[in-house]
Amino acid sequence: MPKLKIPDHQVAGHQAKTGILGPLIDDSGKFYKPLQDDGRGSHELAFYTSLYSDPRIPSNILNLFPNFHGTEVVEASDGSGLHPHLVMEDIAGKFTNPAVVDFKIGSRTWHPQSSEDYIRKCLKKDRESSSIKLGFRISGLRSVSPSNECWQPERKFLMDLSAEDVIFMMKKFVSSDGNADKPDCVFGARVYVHVLEELLVLKKWFEVQTIFHFYSCSVLVVYEKDETDEKRTARAVVKLVDFAHVVDAKGAIDHNFLGGLCSLIKFVKDVLAGFGQDEISNPKP
Repeated sequence: MPKLKIPDHQVAGHQAKTGILGPLIDDSGKFYKPLQDDGRGSHELAFYTSLYSDPRIPSNILNLFPNFHGTEVVEASDGSGLHPHLVMEDIAGKFTNPAVVDFKIGSRTWHPQSSEDYIRKCLKKDRESSSIKLGFRISGLRSVSPSNECWQPERKFLMDLSAEDVIFMMKKFVSSDGNADKPDCVFGARVYVHVLEELLVLKKWFEVQTIFHFYSCSVLVVYEKDETDEKRTARAVVKLVDFAHVVDAKGAIDHNFLGGLCSLIKFVKDVLAGFGQDEISNPKP
């Protein structure tokens, strides 16, 4: 049985560090997500299985999903004993000092087949967040400065940001120290130029794909803040995560996700517009 530990870089979802059942990681680059027993776990497992066996999914799109390694029964993080886990790629595991942000996409995070109680719960959260007005919300972000100062705003604070505040948070995310009042955006062009490229690839697929509808799904962005020359050349990684609420598209375009994705793309473009053209054309390595 692999030796597991609680991840430091998790910014959203159920977190094992709070003493509840949550994800774990090992030293080989794998992420262990507890299989939820209310149907969501089996639903997410079924999605991963269908995703990697469906010939209609282009390889460049599959690259935007975490690698999936099946399921494994391991000791649960809350001390309750053995529990089945989804095993997937630890997206931040390859980085020395990962900066991570989670964008939950879509103005609606529930699907029509959900229970009334679940819809009511999600609708309340959506109305109290930026999801409805912006088409997405920042679920969490984290970075550590060169002086080892962690910047990780409270989730409640991030829930209902204005458009201006989202831009500000996105700038602080690519700065040397997120705790500083004025972001220096030293990693800005290197991160967001590539993020924009990946989001545009994703947008092109969502404009035509009628296989899945993605509810309560996130775009995860991770980049390296380590200052060594070797690490600074590493590109940002963009991945879709959280698939417990993916449903059959029944031949229809996923306008909810596509609309939120287009909104996020606009915000990335707006952040990039604040940088000089030379920075964008020749981002700092």
